[in-house]
Amino acid sequence: MNNPLIQLFRSKIYTSLTLLVLLMLVGVIGFVSISDYSWVDALYMTVITMTTVGFGEVQPLDDEAKIFTIFLILASIVIVGYAISIITEYILSKNDIEEIKHKKMQKRIDGFKNHVIICGYGRNGKQATRKLMAHNKSFVVIEKNKEVEERLRLDGVPYVIGNANEDETLMLAGVDRATSFISALPNDADNLFVVLSARQINKKINIISRASQESSYKKLKFAGANNVILPDMIGGDHMASLVVVPGLMEFIDNLSIVGESNINIEEIAVEKLYNSKKARTIRDLDFRKRTGCTIIGYKDSKGEYTVNPEAEMILEANSRIIVLGRPEQIEELNNAFDIEIENG
Repeated sequence: MNNPLIQLFRSKIYTSLTLLVLLMLVGVIGFVSISDYSWVDALYMTVITMTTVGFGEVQPLDDEAKIFTIFLILASIVIVGYAISIITEYILSKNDIEEIKHKKMQKRIDGFKNHVIICGYGRNGKQATRKLMAHNKSFVVIEKNKEVEERLRLDGVPYVIGNANEDETLMLAGVDRATSFISALPNDADNLFVVLSARQINKKINIISRASQESSYKKLKFAGANNVILPDMIGGDHMASLVVVPGLMEFIDNLSIVGESNINIEEIAVEKLYNSKKARTIRDLDFRKRTGCTIIGYKDSKGEYTVNPEAEMILEANSRIIVLGRPEQIEELNNAFDIEIENG
């Protein structure tokens, strides 16, 4: 930890320990010199004097030894008291620093809007965060296991430590302001409860849930999940497809939708292209000539997809198009959108 506050306390602790050692050496040498004690007796007398336990003297002290002991007691009260206060303050400050970090993280999360919430930082949760980071999407991870907190910090992931089954935890993650919710917990029952809670708080949020058993699919959909993903089924289907249509699957695997310099596919809302109050066709956009990209899919306002839409298809409001192109063409496409948006 490179926190300057922690380093300051550590330097003070080293100073106090040094003073304690020096005080003990002065006490031992003093008793040996003044009262002619053995080294063991002198150490014993120094320790019981510094700790003020009230044990008896090894042998009666003369006036000179008593004066030395008085000064040793007074010095011990000051130095030992200082050391105890520093150590106590250091322990308390560590807790305070953790609290400050959590408050700072929560303040950052409170500023999020239209973000994504991911429940669980396991294998699926980590994959989801990597993809969202690549697309510069704001997101928050909810993780119940406090031992994972250090990993979340190292990965630079905004997080909330708590049980996603509790509404309070969901509210801390901003579920009422989020646009999407990914429940990637390993247990289907937990995912079911979390989906119910999230849907109850935010009726419009898009919920994607993980499921381990096929029997959980309908339950999660009924609970309010917009999409239910079965990773094992997807993995098996993908492996079988590599046998049946290996060339096609190799081509699809080479298509990238993550990263900033290698994106091949982009989904864009029609409202970002032009004023949707005045309907246009795909031909009117002239994507191929302007950017080199090809429109390979269309999603209408009802959520129904059309693969390889015709040039005369009218782009209605609240619809989306899916375009395919090389990374440089996708970049040109995004730049063209930025120009159109800025120009109003």
